[in-house]
Amino acid sequence: MTQAATIDTTDVAPTRAGGDAKVTLGRVTAGEWVKFRSLRSTWYALIGGLAVAVALGYLFSLLRATHAGTGPHAFGVEDPIRVSMRGLMLAQLPIGVLGVLFITGEYATGMIRASLSAAPGRWNVLVGKSIVLTVITFVLGTITCLAAFLLGQAALNTHHYGVSLGATGSWRAIIGGGIYLTLVALLGLGCGFLIRSTGGAIATLFGLLLVLPLLGEALPTSWADHINQYLPMNAGTQILGTLQDPHNLAPWVGTGVFALWTAAALIGGVTLLMRRDA
Repeated sequence: MTQAATIDTTDVAPTRAGGDAKVTLGRVTAGEWVKFRSLRSTWYALIGGLAVAVALGYLFSLLRATHAGTGPHAFGVEDPIRVSMRGLMLAQLPIGVLGVLFITGEYATGMIRASLSAAPGRWNVLVGKSIVLTVITFVLGTITCLAAFLLGQAALNTHHYGVSLGATGSWRAIIGGGIYLTLVALLGLGCGFLIRSTGGAIATLFGLLLVLPLLGEALPTSWADHINQYLPMNAGTQILGTLQDPHNLAPWVGTGVFALWTAAALIGGVTLLMRRDA
C-alpha cells in the first residue's frame, strides 16, 4: 500500500482554495475511485482472492466427486452448490484485507489528512469508499461465483453429481456469494476506520470471521445452538447452499444478520472519524 504516497491528491478530491469547487458525495466518490484504481496492491488482493475462489471451488468439487464413489458404498454429494462455493471461505480473507487497506493505507502514509481536508464533512469519505468498494466487489465477486459454480458443477458432473443453473438455489447462491464477499470487504473497511492500524484491523476482522465461530463451538450445546447462528460468517454463508441446518438461520435472514454486523462496524467507524483527529 506504499504507492498511496505517490498519488497526485489534486486528482483525488476537489479543492476548496478557489471557493468554486463544491464538495459533493459524487466528487468524493470519484476521487476514491481514482485512489482505488491507482494502487496495484488493491488489484492484487482483489484478483488474487477471486482467483482463489474459482480455483479452490473447482478443486474441492473434483475431489468430492472423485471420493463420493459410485459403488454400493457411495455416499454422494448432498449439496453440490455449496461444494462449488467452498473456495469463498479462503477468498474472503484477501477480500477483507482489501477493505482494511483501502483506508489504513492512507493513515499509514498520512494521505488521510489531504482526504479529510478536501472533504471537511468527513462522513462522505467513508461513504465514498463504501460505494466504490461495494460496486467493484459485488460485480467482480458475482462473476467469480458464477465461474466457480460452472467449473465446480462441471467437475462434479464427471461423476454425475453436478446441477445446472436452473436448479433450485443456484442463482441465489451465485448472487448471494457476491453479496457475502461485498459485506466482508465492507466489514474490513469498517474495522479499518475504527482501528486505523492495518495489523490491528486485520486481526479484528479475522477474529470476527474465524475466531468467533471456533469459540462458539466451545460453548455448551444449549448455548451454541442459539448463539452460533448469529455469528458473522455462520450467518452470512447460509446463502451459499441449499440444505439448511435447523440450528442455522434461513439464507436471506442470515445475510441480513451479517449486514447488521457490517453496518455496526461502518457506523462505529464514521462516528469515530467525525470525533477524533486524523
